[in-house]
Amino acid sequence: MSTNGRDIRIWLALAAVYIVWGSTYLAIKIATESIPPLLSGGIRFVVASAVLGTAVLVRKGRQPYRISRRELGGAALVGLLLLTLGNGMVALAEQYISSGLAALLVASVPLWLILLRAAFRDRPHVLTMAGVLVGFAGVAGLSLGGGTSAKAVGIVVILLGSVAWSVGSFLSPRIPMPKDPFVASTVEMIAGGLGLLLLGGASGERLHIDEITGSSLLALAYLVAFGSLLAFTSYVWLLGNAPISLVSTYAYVNPVVAVGLGVLVLDEQVTRGMLVAGVLIVAGVALVVSTERRKRVAEPEGAALRRVSS
Repeated sequence: MSTNGRDIRIWLALAAVYIVWGSTYLAIKIATESIPPLLSGGIRFVVASAVLGTAVLVRKGRQPYRISRRELGGAALVGLLLLTLGNGMVALAEQYISSGLAALLVASVPLWLILLRAAFRDRPHVLTMAGVLVGFAGVAGLSLGGGTSAKAVGIVVILLGSVAWSVGSFLSPRIPMPKDPFVASTVEMIAGGLGLLLLGGASGERLHIDEITGSSLLALAYLVAFGSLLAFTSYVWLLGNAPISLVSTYAYVNPVVAVGLGVLVLDEQVTRGMLVAGVLIVAGVALVVSTERRKRVAEPEGAALRRVSS
C-alpha cells in the first residue's frame, strides 16, 4: 500500500478512536436511562468478548488461546480493575453527574499513572510533574466547585473508578499477560463483564425487559459494536502503524468530544468554572503526553497509555 494510503488509514483509525471513545460517555448516559448501570456494563462486555473471541478463533485458530494460568489470571485481574471497577464506576457516576463532567474527570487517568510511576521510584521529568500539578488543579476545581450532595457522590465514585483504571493500566505491562492483545482483551472483557453482572446482582439491580427503551437498547448496541470493538481494534492497529506520541493524543481529545456531545444531544450545562477546570485538566494531560513523547518512553509505558480508554 502507498504511503498516502497508509496515512489515510491512520487518520481514519484515529478518527474512530477520537470520536467513538469520546462518545461512549454519552452512550453510557443514554443506555443507563432504563438499564441498570452495572448490568448494562456487564452485558456490554460479555457480548463484546464473545464477538471478539470468536473473531480471533476464526482468524487465528486455537493457538493464541494457549496461555498459562498466570497469564489468564493477569488478564482477569486487569479486566476487573479496568472494566468492573473502572468502567463500572463511570456508569454509576453518570447517574449523578453529566456525561461531560464524567469525561473530564476520567481524563485525569494519565496523571494518576504518573503518580503511580513516581511511587515505584520512577522519576518523571520535571515538566511531566508540572503537567500533573496543572491537571490536578483542574480536578480539584471540578471536585470542589460546589453542587448537590448527589453530585459529590458522583464525583467521588468516578475518581475511585479512575484510580482503579490507573492501577489496572499500571499493572498490565508489569504482570504476565497473554501475548496476543486481542486474546488479552477477550479475557479482560469476560472477567470484567462477569464481575459487573455479579456486582450488579449483589447490589440489587434487576433487568426489567419491558421497561427498556429503544434509545437505551440502541446505545448499548453502540457501546458493544463501536466502543468495545471498532475503536479498540482501531487502537490496536494504530499501535503497530503510528507513533505512540500521535496515538496517545486521544487522552486529551476524548473529553472535548464528550463535553461537546453532552451539550448538543442532552443539553448538558457547562459552567464557566467547569470550562476553566476542564481546560486545566486537558492542558495538564497534554503537557504530560508531549513530555513523555520527547523522552521516547519504552513499551511498558506505551502499553499503559494504551489501556487508558472507555
